[in-house]
Amino acid sequence: MPDTLKDFSLDFFSLKDKVAIVTGGNTGLGQGYSVALAKAGADLFIVTYDNDWDETRELVEATGRKVAFFQADLSDREQLKASVEKCMEVYGRIDVLVNNAGTIRRSPLLEYKEEDWDAVLKINLDAVYLMSQEVAKIMVKQKSGKIVNIASMLSFQGGKFVPSYTASKHAVAGLTKSFANELAEHNVQINAIAPGYVATANTAPIRADESRNAEILSRIPAGKWAKPSDLMGTVVFLSSPASDYVNGHILAVDGGWLAR
Repeated sequence: MPDTLKDFSLDFFSLKDKVAIVTGGNTGLGQGYSVALAKAGADLFIVTYDNDWDETRELVEATGRKVAFFQADLSDREQLKASVEKCMEVYGRIDVLVNNAGTIRRSPLLEYKEEDWDAVLKINLDAVYLMSQEVAKIMVKQKSGKIVNIASMLSFQGGKFVPSYTASKHAVAGLTKSFANELAEHNVQINAIAPGYVATANTAPIRADESRNAEILSRIPAGKWAKPSDLMGTVVFLSSPASDYVNGHILAVDGGWLAR
């Protein structure tokens, strides 16, 4: 960041020639994050569960930046580590990690299955911890880096019918602060975005439930669901030098939900 007010410019929001890993970066919010980082100047390494990435490739390459894809099940530690190793093989450095990959299983609490609990925690929490740890080893050597975790409104609240998701997102907020405390001295910043209610495939069942949808909209001062594009500026800010003195923060992008 600038030493004086005169030194500041919008270049501090630039990610020109940086390398960013985005997990789950081929659909929904992840795709929005990927395109935003590319538009800011970063080359992308996108880790996905499937190989449905043609649209994302086209969107990123249209910005003039490079993109590579790696198919991996992030609940498998060896595949997770292999993704980081491949990124280093392709680009030789990692400047930004966006831990976006996530899953959700909905069911009433008294009927919630143990396998659903385990499946959600492995992706939403264990993978975030392990990816951050592996990438942090590289960033510490570089003496720079940004990790952006994806939290949730359910990092602050309890929700309904999603106990494993709520537990994982509370934990992501805690991990964000824990990593920030230890890595700040190495010029590595870790923050989290807490999206409000966003219109994606994950939230389609809720939006299709007329009463639940109306209940949610009544609580959002903005009066509408967010679009993935509403989160694009936030991920650029937290990935760029403009946020060098922001660390361990959970940034809500929620249309005013928490203020209500």
